[in-house]
Amino acid sequence: MPIRQFQAQRMIAPRQFQPIKNEPVVVEIGAGKGKHALQFVQQFPETTLYAIERTREKFDAMLKQAKSMSNDHFYPIHADALPWITHALYPKQVTTFYILYPNPEPHNPAQRWLNMPFFEFLLSRLVEGGQIILASNLAEYISEAEQQLLHVWHLPYQKQIIDTHSARTHFEVKYLARGEQCQQLVITKPEYYQTRFDDFSPLNGINA
Repeated sequence: MPIRQFQAQRMIAPRQFQPIKNEPVVVEIGAGKGKHALQFVQQFPETTLYAIERTREKFDAMLKQAKSMSNDHFYPIHADALPWITHALYPKQVTTFYILYPNPEPHNPAQRWLNMPFFEFLLSRLVEGGQIILASNLAEYISEAEQQLLHVWHLPYQKQIIDTHSARTHFEVKYLARGEQCQQLVITKPEYYQTRFDDFSPLNGINA
């Protein structure tokens, strides 16, 4: 059954929303306390990263660490990801989305990322050849996402087992320390891939 279309025009902007320029960016969704984001900007200091976190306590922890760094390309964002992405991002702007250990929504599978209508909008913001990195410690979550990629989104991907010494997020450290296997899907947007939002400009964007 086809997933219904995301109603982008109904999204209300986050509080204190600030538009961004239309230039290549990397976006991390659910950045937590910023462990991966801080590692990323240290490794790629010239790459612009927007790290989105909804929970105030976790965002404050990330912001505190961000302020201790001198990096003009790192932007912690305190907001829900869906309205912020809808209002801020331009078509084919994002080179990589990181979604590392999202809430598996055990009681509401329709809210899992690849089951949501919003995933089509997310794909429209991705450059051709861009990637979505989706990681989880739950084999069933990864398996379901694979089925969605094959039968709904028709996207190529690679499934990878995460090294036991990896430490990108606090969740990843915890799961690997418990001996759990963590996996990730590296999803690639092919050239000429089309969505219904390819011409949809951000609701509150600004000119580059």
